Amino acid sequence: MKAKRIMLTLALCFVAGAVCFASDVNMGTWKLNEAKSKIGGGAPKLTTVVYEAAGDSVKVTVDGTDGDGKPVHNEWTGKYDGKDYPVTGDPNTDTRSYKKVDDHTLTLTNKKGDKVTISGRGVVSADGKTRTVTIAGTDSKGKKFTSTAVYDKQ
Repeated sequence: MKAKRIMLTLALCFVAGAVCFASDVNMGTWKLNEAKSKIGGGAPKLTTVVYEAAGDSVKVTVDGTDGDGKPVHNEWTGKYDGKDYPVTGDPNTDTRSYKKVDDHTLTLTNKKGDKVTISGRGVVSADGKTRTVTIAGTDSKGKKFTSTAVYDKQ
């Protein structure tokens, strides 16, 4: 009887987690639509961004090129709570934070040490098929940039 109760409790936890992440319109694979995007000079060009559940957190995997055209791959795992979580694979960023504004909007901040290097906002369209990310930041040479990237859900 005790084992049955434990299994039922675990099953309910998994279902609750799945329902929670299922309602997150950011989840999935997003591919850059270069024709609709305006990538500023010095800005990174992130060609693929994947949001996936990682326990009770979200894992974001990014692939593309940096402002100098060199390949980038970085990963972040955390929550949409505005707190800094470590980024791996990006020499220009130590931490990233995401904060949920509403069901379709996230804000993000990248930091190197205590210095903000990139801040921005991602908005998923009402139909969930398009994600527009607007960022402003400073490249590795200290030059400011802005960028608007449009992504299509895969």
